[in-house]
Amino acid sequence: MTKLLVTKRDLMHVAATTLAPAVFAPAIITRTAFAEENKKEEKSDTAEEVTPPEDLMREHGVLDRVLLIYDTAIRRLSANEDFDPAVISDCAKLVQDFIENYHEKSEEDFLFPRFRKANQLTDLVATLLEQHQAGRNVTLNILKSAARVRGEAGAKHDCINAMHAFITMYRPHAAREDTVLFPKLRDIVSGHEFDAIGEEMEKREHQHFGEDGFEKAVAHVAELERKVGLYDLKQFTPKI
Repeated sequence: MTKLLVTKRDLMHVAATTLAPAVFAPAIITRTAFAEENKKEEKSDTAEEVTPPEDLMREHGVLDRVLLIYDTAIRRLSANEDFDPAVISDCAKLVQDFIENYHEKSEEDFLFPRFRKANQLTDLVATLLEQHQAGRNVTLNILKSAARVRGEAGAKHDCINAMHAFITMYRPHAAREDTVLFPKLRDIVSGHEFDAIGEEMEKREHQHFGEDGFEKAVAHVAELERKVGLYDLKQFTPKI
């Protein structure tokens, strides 16, 4: 009979090749699965978060839609066409409530002081602040004259001029904030402070509007667009 000689080295080899996968594979799989789950959670958290610059930029979108309504009002009134004065007044009230008393106050309280402290873009910040105050005065002029645009030539003239002044200032104002000021914020504050700014802005939004303040503003401006025939986006597509 032939004897099989099994050495200690052979036994160790067998153990390594048969037991190792069974022992270590579950740990590897578990670690991989855990990492994938973490990635999913991080992605989900990122998708839900709105950073301070993103929040302010989307609020500028509401402002842009008001400027479109003002543009249309100027064009129709200048051509002696009718335009509902209530829509002009409602736009100005939306600007007062959402832009001036909330959006701009957030910039003035949470952003501008930090740029001054960091000695960054201080000239720009001074100009932006000056324009905030000028914009509030122009909005008051719009409200003062809007109700009388149908019956008084002088009031119509004043309202047109005020809306034109508002548009002329706020388009470059918002563009400069979007492309220069807001992107710079991350460079002048720590990650923790950046997150804290977002939390403070969200807290103020809830205090001022309750839940879904931004969504309410979007719905409001959309309603005003419908009243004057501006809601359908297709009408702005050029016919080539």
